[in-house]
Amino acid sequence: MTKFSLIKSDKNPRGGLSSSGRARYNRATGSHLRPPVKTRPNTITEYRRKGSFLVRMGSSQGRLFDSKGNKTRLKLSLEAWGYKGNSKSEAVALGRRYLKTYQNKKKWKNVCVKGQNQKC
Repeated sequence: MTKFSLIKSDKNPRGGLSSSGRARYNRATGSHLRPPVKTRPNTITEYRRKGSFLVRMGSSQGRLFDSKGNKTRLKLSLEAWGYKGNSKSEAVALGRRYLKTYQNKKKWKNVCVKGQNQKC
């Protein structure tokens, strides 16, 4: 595993990583981080990515607001992905709904429909 540490310019002040931070991380680790899905998902991949993120971050430890009432990095990263709620359990529930939709779309993607120009 490659050692990697973030610097201030790699973090987006509104939550998550900046585009230069994602590029730097990808170069250092050989991975392929992509920007967040900010709106309602349209494709199967977006349902999977957004659902996984919401479940993972909603299940993480930590508060959404600090003792002064300011948003934490956790809350900012959820907002960077388009989640506007104030409850981590709601984020997990939404993420699970997106993952269930992903599973259903994936199942029906390869079903052969009679009358279409496909080889069944």
